[in-house]
Amino acid sequence: MEFVNHTIVTEFIILGLTGNPTLCVVFFVIFMGVYVVTLIGNASIITLIRSSSQLHTPMYLFLSHLAFVDIVYSTSVTPIMLAELLGHGLALPVNGCVAQLCITVSFGSAECFLLAAMAYDRYVAICSPLLYSTHMSPIVSSVLLGASYVGGCMNGWTFAGCLLSLSFCGPNQIDHFFCDFPPVLKLSCSDVSIIGIIPSISSGSIIVLTVFVIGISYIYILITILKMRSTEGRQKAFSTCTSHLTAVTLYYGTITFIYVMPKSNYSTEQNKVLSVFYTVVIPMLNPLIYSLRNRDVKEALRKKTLRIYS
Repeated sequence: MEFVNHTIVTEFIILGLTGNPTLCVVFFVIFMGVYVVTLIGNASIITLIRSSSQLHTPMYLFLSHLAFVDIVYSTSVTPIMLAELLGHGLALPVNGCVAQLCITVSFGSAECFLLAAMAYDRYVAICSPLLYSTHMSPIVSSVLLGASYVGGCMNGWTFAGCLLSLSFCGPNQIDHFFCDFPPVLKLSCSDVSIIGIIPSISSGSIIVLTVFVIGISYIYILITILKMRSTEGRQKAFSTCTSHLTAVTLYYGTITFIYVMPKSNYSTEQNKVLSVFYTVVIPMLNPLIYSLRNRDVKEALRKKTLRIYS
């Protein structure tokens, strides 16, 4: 009888970034531009890598999949955010909300694994160049790619499973611009004492594991580079790592604040800003980082451009 006066929630109202009509228009124009650049930039990276024979190496195979992950990752959030800005909020069915969370977490986690795989690839290329073809064979590359997607999906289903186990029978307004786990958890009328920490443990484990792989890889890379006698060799080795390190720093910095740091350390508005950065802005920055700071990509792009206009 205790649930007689409650209404089972069938949809959530996502309030979006802001309720200010003027800011909604400004944000819509900005993020529509960001989304278009994200799609064009990442699709261009994929096309360039697939069409340029000099980029048919494990490093660029991982980069093409990183671009694909960024497209799906951004698409799971940005179009809905744009619709919210136009309509000053948006209603999503509960199952649609769970699906969005699952896709976002799955591909966001897959990005962590791909960044770790790319760090391992750089470690083998710089520290054991003579064994590169063996240690990064097509089979090994495929296994690392498969593990990245499987690991991402497992984390996504962890979040979705936790959400599906909850009951929602009260307020249904999500003070966010997508169905992120913490703001949805606040709306549950179930006991969330255990459910609330499972996703943090899952995401935290992935972050610790992948950061460990990246950290160990770059420690060995740094030791190897410092032992090089040739200045040109050092510069070439550093140039292949700087773009990856930039992407790692940007991505891990924001997701650590969102999913690992105690929630009392930042407000809802700060949460929204950080979430915009890692779900919308970083997928746009990645192709720019890798194209502007990577010598091989720039050379392949130059050859492709000359071929088109010749």
